[in-house]
Amino acid sequence: MNVNMMYLAISTGNQGDVAQLVTVLIILLLVATGVALLSRWLRIPYVTGLVVAGLIIAAFLPRKVGLDSSLIINLFLPILLFEAAINTDISRLRSTVKPIALLAGPGVVIASGVTATVLKFGLGLSWIPALMVGVILAITDTVSVIAVFKEITVPSRLITIVEGESLFNDGIALVLFTLLLKVNATGSVTITEGIKELLVVIAGGSLIGIISGYLGSLLYARSEDSLSNILLTVAIALGTFQISQGLGVSGVVAVVVAGLVIGNTELARSVSASNRITVLSFWEYAGFGVNTFIFLLIGLEIKLETLGKTFLAVLLAVLAYQIGRFLAVYPLLALLRLFDRPVPLRWQHVLFLGNIKGSLSMALALSLPAGLPERGNLIALVFGTVLLSLVGQGVSLPWLVQRLNIAHTSEAQQWIESLQSQLMTAKAAQNELESLLNAGVLPKSVYEELRATYQVKVAAAERSLRDLYNRRSDNLTVASGRHTRLDAIRRRLFVAEKDALNSALRKRILSEEVVRSRLQAIDQQLLDLEDD
Repeated sequence: MNVNMMYLAISTGNQGDVAQLVTVLIILLLVATGVALLSRWLRIPYVTGLVVAGLIIAAFLPRKVGLDSSLIINLFLPILLFEAAINTDISRLRSTVKPIALLAGPGVVIASGVTATVLKFGLGLSWIPALMVGVILAITDTVSVIAVFKEITVPSRLITIVEGESLFNDGIALVLFTLLLKVNATGSVTITEGIKELLVVIAGGSLIGIISGYLGSLLYARSEDSLSNILLTVAIALGTFQISQGLGVSGVVAVVVAGLVIGNTELARSVSASNRITVLSFWEYAGFGVNTFIFLLIGLEIKLETLGKTFLAVLLAVLAYQIGRFLAVYPLLALLRLFDRPVPLRWQHVLFLGNIKGSLSMALALSLPAGLPERGNLIALVFGTVLLSLVGQGVSLPWLVQRLNIAHTSEAQQWIESLQSQLMTAKAAQNELESLLNAGVLPKSVYEELRATYQVKVAAAERSLRDLYNRRSDNLTVASGRHTRLDAIRRRLFVAEKDALNSALRKRILSEEVVRSRLQAIDQQLLDLEDD
């Protein structure tokens, strides 16, 4: 069995042994678990801990484990993109579309060109290899940045800009990389031809994404089986990417658009709350698992001795892409003031220093043409740059966010969000009760009893919000009894509450901290029902 063909993005280089492969997987899973606990204790980003752990354990594995670029691009990348897109509220993207378009469009081109120019004259590279590395290093791994944001509360608009740029940054960079591969193979491509092809592949990818997204939404809305819907969304994510690639258009753009359509159409939202939560939870776990595996493998792939030999070149590459990012962020967002709401300067600092590199940069480096001059040195250069970026920027970014005081949230705002979460979940449960009554599941008397329970919470939250806004009250205590009847119905109501919270988080109405606390309380209530 050739392990390079396994769907786990690892390779041993020779004929593999299944038992040994399973042993490696168990080791990686145990290491990932330990890193998760240690990272939380040390308060460092999880992905940075994974890379460092991979560096440490690389020498102790029975066989060499490495990244497989084709499987990362064709399997892992669609999963990560679809997971991000299906959880993104399109109304938030619409409100920040101009800064996102500037950073993901002209920003990528500027960063790539500046980085390539510095590397060409600093390392003596030819233009094509320098431009390829420039595009590779223009890609930002937003997983690391969002991991920091989950630990520290930051404004929702900043999170939206970061997530939105990430969704389309990868697509533009991959299209540019493909054009450079074509130039390398054919010898030349005119600027007009390049722009035309760029527009065609993006427009074609968008069209395929819209078609597959709406077709998927039709099937998604017709099924109440959450497991079938999970399989459907997986097929859409992977199938859309492969179809687009086969037709010569952007698979990245197609997957992003398909995910946005499925996550935001009314058809998809018409399915039950429990169905939506199951599907979204699956994609959350899938994204987390894929990222865990990839970042561990990054650490396993990088050789410290190679990094030592190329250290000066790596430092120059880090300087080059930072200069490129600087010229992409500050001038473009300064122009934004002319036609849109400005992005605060402190946020621009985060966007500049948060351009951490990751797995896609390494996958593209491994996919460089075999005949490219100094291909091995270029791969080592990219690998070393990714390592320094993940460790250096990954560890310093939380400190930067705290120093900039971006994470500050007043106690009054936290209290308001807490009351809003109570109001939203209670009303969501009442809506679920209404649907159960209309469907004939509940008798009128039971419906009225349960609805009255939630109405108490609604009234209390509304009264407290009114008093808070009128500066009459600062405290609220809501007492809730523990019910022992109608457990099955109560579970459905708790699921409706969780769905309302997840929706509010997607729309950035509530902060991660408040939602996480409220979800933990609801989960505990669900566990209490199981214990009864």
